[in-house]
Amino acid sequence: MNKFIALRSAALSAALVLLPIPALPQEPAIDRALARQYFAEAKSVSDKDNGALWTVPLCGPLLFVDPDTRDAVANQADLEGRLKPMDGVFAGKAPDTLGVANTAVAWAGVEWTMVMWPPPQYKSPRMRLMLHECFHRVQKKIGLPPADSMNGHLDSLDGRIWLQMEWRALEHAFWQHGDERRRDIADALYFRNFRRSLFPEAAARETTMEMHEGMAEYTGVKLSTSSPEEFAVVAASILRSAPTRTQSYARSFAYTSGPAYGGLLDAGNPQWRKGLTPATNLGELLGRAYAIDSPALSKMEALRRAERYDGSEVVAIETRREVNHQGQVAAAKKLFVDGPVLALPAAKEFDFTYDPNAVLALDDNLTLYRDNVQVSDQWGILHSTEGVLFLRKNGKIVSVQLPAPADAAKSPLAGKGWTLELKSDWKLVPGTRSGDFALTQQGKP
Repeated sequence: MNKFIALRSAALSAALVLLPIPALPQEPAIDRALARQYFAEAKSVSDKDNGALWTVPLCGPLLFVDPDTRDAVANQADLEGRLKPMDGVFAGKAPDTLGVANTAVAWAGVEWTMVMWPPPQYKSPRMRLMLHECFHRVQKKIGLPPADSMNGHLDSLDGRIWLQMEWRALEHAFWQHGDERRRDIADALYFRNFRRSLFPEAAARETTMEMHEGMAEYTGVKLSTSSPEEFAVVAASILRSAPTRTQSYARSFAYTSGPAYGGLLDAGNPQWRKGLTPATNLGELLGRAYAIDSPALSKMEALRRAERYDGSEVVAIETRREVNHQGQVAAAKKLFVDGPVLALPAAKEFDFTYDPNAVLALDDNLTLYRDNVQVSDQWGILHSTEGVLFLRKNGKIVSVQLPAPADAAKSPLAGKGWTLELKSDWKLVPGTRSGDFALTQQGKP
């Protein structure tokens, strides 16, 4: 009997091994119940505002996308049937050509607010992020169309010093009242105007970003806080942490400046948002709100005022940093400019995703976007883990370039830290310099 049982058990074990194991159902990358909750929270915040901030409802079509799996979950259907109703939301897959980022995007017939999954776990920073991106979806409607500019001067020694002095004075102003607040604001504006006097076109370039990303971040902070006091705490915290939060200010500075100016303007002139244009100077608005004159500018006076905010500390830190910064710029130019490169044109389908905190400005027209970057256009899709250099002309991106491939005949094309999935009707051709490559569309002159 015992032997029989043993034999039966062995036979059964063998049979079990031979039987195919059913695949377990795969869990979706995006928790749909959690996504549904986040959608409801954003709508609740928007409904409470009821258009008071910018005259239009902020919350509309919302789309979460997981950048690794490209799973997509939305709060409504698209117009092309890409997303299917599931568990109270609409789910599907985002195409490879869709750059996944926190942004506003047109896809499948809908203008979406897109947020990368997962968003922050805690409600306040999550709402700050989602409402920031909701602003980008509606900003054209309120007369502040999307715009971009690169402020390479803010990564220079003088640019960084005087931007940080402006931030220190603004932070101090949040904790003061009456004449003390007015004095701090006057100092902040002095540092701001002195910095801008050092760099041609600085005022226009900075204004573009403050009215684009600055107003978006102000919106996120404003609607994710419950009182002026809480807003002040958050805005001051952003100001204080900025020097340690990002290595580059060239593309990210407005995320810090926007809430600071918006919060102080809320206190000095609650009607300040009426009539804003892409050219509105927030510094001039703040100066008028607090009746501050614009005195003559000099470095000696700027340094004197900086003493009130430990300016010597900033100068010492930034002077030490400058040595390393110049080394990084020289290394980037050697690899992405002076050496053999592959140039890709920015054509009619140009799209890209990047981290605004991982940026190295070589100057106002040459910007290295580092870390994980995806660029797509009618020629294909580029993925890079070590950087892509963007070239601008008159503020507009005209091309991108990266170190030339070691083997131009290889498919897919690859080089130092990058791969390029090139469409069949495009091919590499020799560039203008020996060792350089460019792209051309076959059948086109």
